[in-house]
Amino acid sequence: MEKLLNCIGLACPIPVVKTRKALEEFTEDGLLTVLADNETCVQNLTRLAGSLNLPIASEQTGEKEYTVKITVSTEAVKAGAGTEVQVDSCEVPSRRGATIVVASNKMGDGEEKLGKALMKAFLFALTNTPDVPETMLFYNSGAYLTCEGSDSLEDLKHLAEAGTKIFTCGTCLNFYGITEKLQVGEVTNMYDIVDMQQKAAKIIRP
Repeated sequence: MEKLLNCIGLACPIPVVKTRKALEEFTEDGLLTVLADNETCVQNLTRLAGSLNLPIASEQTGEKEYTVKITVSTEAVKAGAGTEVQVDSCEVPSRRGATIVVASNKMGDGEEKLGKALMKAFLFALTNTPDVPETMLFYNSGAYLTCEGSDSLEDLKHLAEAGTKIFTCGTCLNFYGITEKLQVGEVTNMYDIVDMQQKAAKIIRP
């Protein structure tokens, strides 16, 4: 049994928590591969494996890329259940300062169904990039994407957990009557929307 866990962009102790959960989900002996982006994270994972008496090997595969392989014994994982592990804090590596501006709940012009499917795919793809955006701004019908009923909520929550700051236009939420349905990020106003775009190193408009 083999599993791959992508912890790139996640600040400690989140990688350790996710790794431990992944280990506990193994139903038979196998191999867990964890992708990380800093040495502190690798050290924390090494401590976790050591506390559970699991063999571990790590390799730096890029400037900010590490591959950690843990040989899993379900017996050892069960025996070590509840064991506390010392975790050092680590910061998410600096990002490119990208701000993504989402002004619609669909991507591009044309068929609405296709546009919504493309937007959903775009937001999902962001969760699998090594450098998540620093900020995301949602306004006009884009406000629907951060609210209850959105097909992209889990992806946006994943991005928020990875460090992306998510803001939704308060005027837009009020206009569409969905203020109480906001599920991820914070409410913002036009002054802040202008300020964040002016200060962004790069603006992306899907």
